[in-house]
Amino acid sequence: MFKLIKPLSAAFGAVLLAACGGSSTNTSALSTSTAHGTLSMNPPFRIASLNAADFQANLAASTSGAQLLEITGNPTCGVDFYYLQFWTIGGAGETTESSGALMVPTGAAPACSGPRPIVLYGHATETNKTFNIADITNASNTEGALIAAMFAAQGYIVVAPNYAGYDISTLGYHPFLNAEQQSGEMIDILTAARTALPKTLSSATSDNGKLFISGYSEGGHVAMATERALELAGSTVTAAAPGSGPYALEALVDAVFFGAVNLDSTVFSPLLTTSYQEAYGNIYSALTDVYSTTYATGINTLLPSLTPIDTIISSGLLPETALFDSTTPVVDIPNDPTLSAELTAALGVPPTPFLPASPDTPLFDLGFGSPYLINNAFRVSYVLDVASNPDGADAFPATKPGFPLAAAPPAQTFRLALYKNDLRNGNWAPHAPTLMCGGDQDPTVYFAQNTQVMQAFWSALPAGLVSVLDLSAAPSGPFAAVQTGFQTSQAQQFAFYQTAAGGGLSLAAAAELIVQNYHTSEDPFCAVAARAFFSQF
Repeated sequence: MFKLIKPLSAAFGAVLLAACGGSSTNTSALSTSTAHGTLSMNPPFRIASLNAADFQANLAASTSGAQLLEITGNPTCGVDFYYLQFWTIGGAGETTESSGALMVPTGAAPACSGPRPIVLYGHATETNKTFNIADITNASNTEGALIAAMFAAQGYIVVAPNYAGYDISTLGYHPFLNAEQQSGEMIDILTAARTALPKTLSSATSDNGKLFISGYSEGGHVAMATERALELAGSTVTAAAPGSGPYALEALVDAVFFGAVNLDSTVFSPLLTTSYQEAYGNIYSALTDVYSTTYATGINTLLPSLTPIDTIISSGLLPETALFDSTTPVVDIPNDPTLSAELTAALGVPPTPFLPASPDTPLFDLGFGSPYLINNAFRVSYVLDVASNPDGADAFPATKPGFPLAAAPPAQTFRLALYKNDLRNGNWAPHAPTLMCGGDQDPTVYFAQNTQVMQAFWSALPAGLVSVLDLSAAPSGPFAAVQTGFQTSQAQQFAFYQTAAGGGLSLAAAAELIVQNYHTSEDPFCAVAARAFFSQF
């Protein structure tokens, strides 16, 4: 659901385990400080070391690895993989230990040692509480393998947190899409990595002062929030390239509540409500204020989990797709029967939302069913707030130029939390060149409600400061080759699904799988676009 290129990682981990050895020979010192940004142990543990030739041979040994090489190019550098443990704070300001990766390019080539730029990277949503992006020997660590091949093996120092609530963090929840906390954690691991780098076994590679920020999906929001936080603090960002992130959170969730139910919404919902309940304390008094009685019990501690998400769903702890009740709730606004009827109709199935949704797909119908996750009273309270405080990207009552946030902060507490973490909040605009990559057929993080909303919001900025790449658009401009590659890959996958090896699916079934996998399929192509973008600076 949230993974990509699984066969690649399996082969990658196998060769590392067989060939690399692991631990640092340096003696590590434990820190007694828990101040955020402080390393728990310095120098950090080196998990693995791989030279460029072995890296390339390993990737070429599998079909998916060979396909990734076609996107990334052959490794120029070897990579040393370090496991960072550092201190940060949670969504309510709690002190917690967190962890992540420091990937250091190595080798004799000029691009592989000496002063090198840093890529600070935010990963996509994970449901596995033990996730550790630094552990490249783990066969399931596909995103770690991707960024190692895409950035570290091409001469960039990579720094990437696991996020609070994962791996060694004792935080009992994940501060999901909490812009302040997650940007702060990114800055904390950057501080920790810069402290660690001179003491590693890869100390011939150093920080040259250039800082690039990237990330995908949840990590796209994290990357943009981090760019904002650093710039507001007076720090210099060289360039940023977030991918397919939910930047305009209020606009996105407005679309969902009016019926454009995105894929994986039943997973995102408990992560979001728990995150904001922990941060603000006012999302609900009881879990049944938000969730149907079928699923309410224990949902606030359900994710992230040691149990696989497929097992959670098959065990009946979450519905797979039914976010809302298939029986349309009735909206009753005293003294306004016309608006009551309009809102009730807009909540029907199939949905006729006030809000344009991207893409137009019958998969939206799967968001309704019985049993369902979100209770009707909560959904009605949300859409009533939209009616009172419409977002500028909503087509109700009328879309506003520039797609601003609601003119007044929302009254409904969950929508207010989205408003606070929407990256339009505060009217910040980037100083550093910024590329937003995504695809207009994404059924998970809608291109129209996020990338295009931010593009409109920043339309008055100097030309060229903010660029947008739509992977599904007709190939043109500096990223035409990336667009062609993505579209060719989609066509090849579609054809494969119709072969015996791919399941022998019908055209309709193959098309449905393409839509379901679209969001994760974008990731490596947005990563290569980010690297090409960064190479200009």
